[in-house]
Amino acid sequence: MYGKTSTEFPQRIVCLTADTAEIAYLVGAGDRVVGVPGTARRPEAVREKARVGGFTTFRLDKILALEPDLVLAFSDLQKDVVRDLIGSGVTVLCTNPRSVDDVLRAILLVGGAIGHAEAARGLVQDMRDEVNQIREYSSVWPDRPRVYFEEWHDPLIAGIRWVSELIEIAGGRDVFVELRGEPGAHGRIVSPQAVIDRDPEIILASWCGKPVDAASVAGRAGWDRITAVKAGEIHAIEGTDILSPGPSLLVGLRRIHEIIQGFQVRR
Repeated sequence: MYGKTSTEFPQRIVCLTADTAEIAYLVGAGDRVVGVPGTARRPEAVREKARVGGFTTFRLDKILALEPDLVLAFSDLQKDVVRDLIGSGVTVLCTNPRSVDDVLRAILLVGGAIGHAEAARGLVQDMRDEVNQIREYSSVWPDRPRVYFEEWHDPLIAGIRWVSELIEIAGGRDVFVELRGEPGAHGRIVSPQAVIDRDPEIILASWCGKPVDAASVAGRAGWDRITAVKAGEIHAIEGTDILSPGPSLLVGLRRIHEIIQGFQVRR
């Protein structure tokens, strides 16, 4: 087994997403991370690293100046910078998770690529244990409230697959569950009337880094008829806790579970 500092593995890692930076730190390779996106917040030590851009707006020159021997990227949304990096001779590992299981597999893949496979397996097992614990706790509730998750507000975009799955694990029912298989956000666009028709009992919102305006959600035409709006069950969730496909998803899961548990007590 190779040690943490073995030169068999990348020594200068640039992360293009907050989740890959968090994974690198949690498996013990934080000292080898040399660049991160501006969205990286966890753990606190990551904030001291060089910033190379936003989620889709990166400076190729800044990345190349760090002389990375591995860049960790996420999804087709970063395909342009990935193309440019590969064209510049840089090794890139780009994951593309959509489900909770995909996220766990991505952690194992990243951990193995940077020489910390065993630590990655331990992290994934800890995550699985907590997911199973919350799923078991919520499974005894006789009723599962209808939940609408809003990933964006103009147009309205329902939650990506892992969000839909986390809602179920936490004890709710995603009102647009049939859209979870859509690979891109354009396939999850819904109309305001469709939300009214599904009549969610809880509304969760996380607007991709933009602060959620609960008052504007409640004030949409006709939404005063929605059960969640009438009951004041509109809740903002930090994007870093629910839209970043890594270990922080557990923070979002705990928050959703807490909201649904509170709903169960109040109903």
